Amino acid sequence: MAWKIWSIGVLLAASSVTAQEGSEVFTKSSNDSLLWGPYKPNLYFGVRPRIPKSLTTALLWARVEDFSKVQNSIRHTCEQNDGMAGYGWDSYDPRTGGVQTIYDTGNGIDLETSFVKLDSGAWAARVKGTPREDAEPQGGSQGGVQTLKTAVWLNVGLEGLGSLEVRDAESGEEIGFEGDVIIEGQSTDLGDFVLKVTEPSSNSHPMHSHASYQAKPLDHTLVHSLQIQEEALWQAKPILFSSMKSTIDGYVEEYTTEKMPPPWQTYTIQNNPGQGNSHLVQKVFEGAFEFDVIFASASQEPSITAGSIGERISAVQKSFDDKYLQVLKPQAPFTASKYISFAKSLFSNLIGGIGYFQGDQVIDRSYASEYDEESEGFWIETAEARGRNQQKVEGPYELYTAIPSRPFFPRGFLWDEGFHLLPILDWDPELVMQILSSWFNLMDEDGWIGREQILGNEARSKVPGEFQVQYPHYANPPTLFMVLEAILDKAFAVGDESSSAQKPLTTAAYDPKATKQWLRTLYPLLKRHFAWYRRTQIGDLKSYDGRGDAPSQKEAYRWRGRSERHVLTSGLDDYPRPQPPHPGELHTDLISWMGMLSRAMTRIASFLDETEDEASFTKITEAIKTNVDALHWDENAKTYCDATVDEYEESVHVCHKGYISIFPFMTGLMGPKHEHLAAVLDLIADEQELWSPFGIRSLSLKDDFYGTDENYWRGPVWMPLNYLIVKELLSLAETSGPHQKRAATMYTALRSNLINTIYNSWEETGFAWEQYDPETGKGQRTQHFTGWTSLIVKVIAMPDLSGKKGGRDEL
Repeated sequence: MAWKIWSIGVLLAASSVTAQEGSEVFTKSSNDSLLWGPYKPNLYFGVRPRIPKSLTTALLWARVEDFSKVQNSIRHTCEQNDGMAGYGWDSYDPRTGGVQTIYDTGNGIDLETSFVKLDSGAWAARVKGTPREDAEPQGGSQGGVQTLKTAVWLNVGLEGLGSLEVRDAESGEEIGFEGDVIIEGQSTDLGDFVLKVTEPSSNSHPMHSHASYQAKPLDHTLVHSLQIQEEALWQAKPILFSSMKSTIDGYVEEYTTEKMPPPWQTYTIQNNPGQGNSHLVQKVFEGAFEFDVIFASASQEPSITAGSIGERISAVQKSFDDKYLQVLKPQAPFTASKYISFAKSLFSNLIGGIGYFQGDQVIDRSYASEYDEESEGFWIETAEARGRNQQKVEGPYELYTAIPSRPFFPRGFLWDEGFHLLPILDWDPELVMQILSSWFNLMDEDGWIGREQILGNEARSKVPGEFQVQYPHYANPPTLFMVLEAILDKAFAVGDESSSAQKPLTTAAYDPKATKQWLRTLYPLLKRHFAWYRRTQIGDLKSYDGRGDAPSQKEAYRWRGRSERHVLTSGLDDYPRPQPPHPGELHTDLISWMGMLSRAMTRIASFLDETEDEASFTKITEAIKTNVDALHWDENAKTYCDATVDEYEESVHVCHKGYISIFPFMTGLMGPKHEHLAAVLDLIADEQELWSPFGIRSLSLKDDFYGTDENYWRGPVWMPLNYLIVKELLSLAETSGPHQKRAATMYTALRSNLINTIYNSWEETGFAWEQYDPETGKGQRTQHFTGWTSLIVKVIAMPDLSGKKGGRDEL
């Protein structure tokens, strides 16, 4: 199923290919430009194809001069506690490749890992190590950075059917390989292939006088071939430790603990090349180093040289730089080179964080009656139902997706993904369509998509057990439909020469016919998903007094899955909600998301000439807009509020000014002449409420809950919702209306505040962050959060309206 919808992406690139043929092309051909990539973003560097059970290649390294530090210095998975001074892609395009830099202060070395696509499905990776000037001596070393010793391991594994075997294994059996190491392989999807590890003669390798050197000289490459359980192939560190332990035990037995070899000799793998589904390849360097890893079909191998790889890396970097300034060009006053480098880095890490995930996941399909959440005290009952542990493992599933953060959230998140895809859409629309198809292919027969995709044991290893289970009554903000609207905007802009919308670099991918065919294939799933939201997240309008006058008796919504203190399903986690929880609650943010969703469905139906559906969706959209005001506007507080039920069974508002209060504005449900727009702008612009010098606060400075408890969504500045705000302000500023001039002023100030906040923190720390302190602007919580925080690149590319703004008093 997944491959069939993805095939429309192939069709976009070659319109003569039918959907059925496109599926065959994508699943059978190794030449697709998006087939291979660093699709294991949880690793500092890990390459695999978008094929279940296939070849994976991962990099590990460590400084090996001090016995007491080596084990804790081995890098593999991205970790927040590794003490990096920064890491990530400096440039990256999924169709061609790019260059990543890793500033490993703990190991005293900077790594540059380049990945480039070559002809006919081949690829190459170049790994370069440069000792840092600030590297501290270890293990009594007096030689400075030029003698810094680094061990590097490559972990190569093949899942599923196929074979891997070291070529000419007998030549390296005794003391390792003096020249290239070549692993020959075969699989159904990849055919016959080779993986070559090669290095130039300019590298230096450590020597020493210990007797162990003669049996295992470190200017040779070591290979340990193993056959291990398929489900353990991803565990590179345990595999490595097991091999090294055998070496260490042997040295202890031969030399005793008092006369051990130096650590750069001791921490080596067993040298046992041959057949197996797992191969460890080790090199040990002194000072700076460089080596290449080349993947190619068996027939291509002789044509790929180090020189051609270097030329390709240079060409890929130049291509990226040129394309970036066409597609996401920074606008005044943020055109200085420092902002361009910053924007390129964040975008590269967003698009370079795209991964391919496959495996089973844990789902509770018990459909316990408690999950209907109809009784008072429902949150206690649902906790008890979850405690019965009725979940089961389902799958396998597969997902092609961007991720929020490589070290902390290296997996798919439903509401994050819509924000991720907005900048990527400007770069590569076909890629975005393939990712959207991948997400919608996860939908079950009821129309549900799990909000967090934790596929397989490797993904589950990063998630506490209590958060692994997915529940089919849990929703998440439907942000993928923002992307569908943006695709329609682009499609229409291509054919409208008068439009001010940014033209894509390659307009063929926005061809209305191809886009229409893709959307038509997806349309039944979109309708099913929309119906699931309306059915499962419906709010109660008929059981309580004060709601009977609502213009529509159908359009009201409540998030399921809330606890006493959290509504995790909303994405806003600890944002203050009515207390205690009540089944009669109505949530402002959810009805606003539903308005955006129904508007998107209206536009899609119109685009597909589904006249009856268009009329139905239009009616729903208008009903939602009127009910947002009727059910959620509080005239006394002059803001939008959640609703609950008091002890007299009457509907009442619970107002906590913050992001919730401006959701109708953020989701585009308020036109330029809306009667409540002035009050919403007042709230956003008030420095004692939401406005800060660093972005719009998530909760009002005046709210009793501001900055309390977890303080997750209780004040900190979050980029995705700030993006929605600045986007709507720009729309107002470019539209005639009573608030146009004020909107331009607010837009200009907020745009500047956001860019400077995220840039300054990046410059100081080397990272983008999950959120930002509204009092200091410092980045906080999860580091390397290059998911939705990378939306700043779209803000940098927004127009400069400073000439249209009024005075400061117009905020």
